[in-house]
Amino acid sequence: MTANDRLDYFKPQLVVIPCGSRKLGSPARSADIYVGSYHRACRKAADALQPDRLLILSARHGFLDLDDVIEPYDTPHGTAEAVTSQVLLEQATVRDILALDPVVALGGARHISLVRSVWPHIHTPLAGARGMGEQMARLAALREGRDYI
Repeated sequence: MTANDRLDYFKPQLVVIPCGSRKLGSPARSADIYVGSYHRACRKAADALQPDRLLILSARHGFLDLDDVIEPYDTPHGTAEAVTSQVLLEQATVRDILALDPVVALGGARHISLVRSVWPHIHTPLAGARGMGEQMARLAALREGRDYI
């Protein structure tokens, strides 16, 4: 998807959002453990899209449902300890979510690349953004139901 594609023409079956480096200091539901502003902005935009299902892509754990309880961790995407595309494909197979369509992925390039390895046809409304400021503006527009172009 390019930045010119519109998301108001369909209801996503799945939205995948990134985890975040800022976390609570104790075990918590994945819906609550990530406290950074970027993750929260992605979550609000995802909620506004009203998907059938919302997953968080954790750099350590892979796909997380919002009610999954996890311990705080420090594993950035792209490190040796981080989840791989093969693990994500296995998780999606076990969860029986490979056939979901349409799928929207919110996040940066590494996040999008991993999600695309499972769903090559994903919609990526943040693609082509020129930095964090533009991504945050697009997320706000998605949350508010506005065009972001």
